[in-house]
Amino acid sequence: MTERTGWQGTWRIAIAATVATMVLNAPVAKADTLADALVGAYNHSGLLDQNRALLRAADEDVAIAASVLKPIVTWAGNVTHTFGSSATSATGGASVDIGQTTVGLGINATLQLFDFGADANRIEAAKETVLATRASLLNVEQSILLRAAVAFFNVGRQEEFVALRRNNLRLLNEELRAAQDRFEVGEVTRTDVALAEAAVAQARSNLADAQRNLTQAQAEYTNVVGRQPGRLAAVPRLPNTETDISRALAVAVRNHPEMDQAQRQVAANELLVNAADLDMSPTVTLQGAIQVEERFGSENGSETGSLTLNYGGPIYRGGSLSASWRRAIAVRDASRGNLHNVRHGVQQDVVIAISNLVAARASLVASERQIRAARVAFRGVREEANLGARTTLDVLDAEQDLLDAETNRISAQADQYIATYQVLESMGLLTAQRLQLPVQIYDPAAYYSLVQNAPARNTRQGRQLDRVLRALNVTD
Repeated sequence: MTERTGWQGTWRIAIAATVATMVLNAPVAKADTLADALVGAYNHSGLLDQNRALLRAADEDVAIAASVLKPIVTWAGNVTHTFGSSATSATGGASVDIGQTTVGLGINATLQLFDFGADANRIEAAKETVLATRASLLNVEQSILLRAAVAFFNVGRQEEFVALRRNNLRLLNEELRAAQDRFEVGEVTRTDVALAEAAVAQARSNLADAQRNLTQAQAEYTNVVGRQPGRLAAVPRLPNTETDISRALAVAVRNHPEMDQAQRQVAANELLVNAADLDMSPTVTLQGAIQVEERFGSENGSETGSLTLNYGGPIYRGGSLSASWRRAIAVRDASRGNLHNVRHGVQQDVVIAISNLVAARASLVASERQIRAARVAFRGVREEANLGARTTLDVLDAEQDLLDAETNRISAQADQYIATYQVLESMGLLTAQRLQLPVQIYDPAAYYSLVQNAPARNTRQGRQLDRVLRALNVTD
């Protein structure tokens, strides 16, 4: 039997550093690396585009909330035509047309001066929601990159399985030919030949299953990365990751985007409770108005203006304000419960990921030993069969044991890599920026800085924002 050197041994090109320190060059006809897959997934993902758009919507909510503290200016115009006639003693009882057309134009401006902080709390709540949405986007980014890594390793796993099954089928065909030759000279019985034929048929079935699994793994890779996998390069060295559960838990609770998102949601809902409570307080507004009126066919007209300071507040609105306050409290309490669940979920994911990594490492070591022992056993059984001391069934059993051992090693090696990146994801460290991927990192603060002051479309900042939207392929 041809000695195999494992997953890494069959792939041709080695990568000298972890993905966390990789900088990609672009050689001609180079093999697809793990970093290629991660870059492709980052640039291809529609889910990332979707959540970036949701973040921009949250940015606009800050502008909408802040707009209530700015002057609100409106205009109104009217054209009025009156008609009729009048007869008075001054006209000697004659009927006189009194119809006329009046045109009026007015501008009104209102500025809220003081509301005891209700709207200010809503603005801060909107800002906390933006930060929560940024954390959600980062969490989506982590899931996309992890999915790409898993797809890369699974394609490699299935390619190795196909190669292993093909080699197994070749060896079993040799065993079948040997059994037939020995049957013709009377060394074995027809039963031995039938056993070899059955083993060959089973190997063909196993090869078909492996090819199906490879096709499905390639389809997953194409879905995530945006293109079909080419020739896969060797996997990089395993990145350094934490295996001490207590230290990993501390990092995860502090850094994981899900934790940040849940904490921001609690903070936002606390502010909304304050705002709902302050809605029962009075407000002070300043209102100014200018009115111009012109009467056609007459020299009469008017220009008037007014400035009014308004002060007032609610007395009774059918209980809606109190209900809104109680609702805000309930939503806040729900977000606190969610934070509790998220914390325990993040901690559980860390424990699961590290335990998977430890188990995969142990399985890999055991499978290496199993392969060495199974190879020695297979060679010995085959030699003994040549001497007549072993049956064909013994040889086939030994061959199957060796095949199982090699299969276990391939799976253990893939599982070790997958578990390593799962540990990074569970700790909140699997991001394009932390991995130093050669991509244009999406800046979540860039759009916010343009819209936080709610620029109008016809201003210089508004026109700059329009250019940004066109660059993002956003249409009205």
